[in-house]
Amino acid sequence: MNPRTRPLLKSLTGTPTGARAAQPAAAQRAMGEPKGAARQGVRSVHRPDPHQRDGRYPVAWLHISAPRGAVPTATSKCQCGHDRSAVGKRRVLALIADHETHRATCPLRSSQEGRTAA
Repeated sequence: MNPRTRPLLKSLTGTPTGARAAQPAAAQRAMGEPKGAARQGVRSVHRPDPHQRDGRYPVAWLHISAPRGAVPTATSKCQCGHDRSAVGKRRVLALIADHETHRATCPLRSSQEGRTAA
């Protein structure tokens, strides 16, 4: 068997003796890129907004947390400043009733027309 010789890892090159200008690299295209794609541009389609608003927005929130085997909690908040919270089943049920009453009497909601029709 012939012993393998390892290739040299470094090679020493000669130092150039004179100054010369650098050559610009040729532009390369990406693989699969069609010719002239960037110059043609993409036509945009103006579609209607899928989230069109109908003028309504949330005013009051009721958040209830009742994990299995734990004490239920609830919070009732409104933009008018109504902010209540409750801990325990009896108090949470009372807060739900209070939240429904507040929704009917809130000054921010009472000005909405057609609310009773819904």
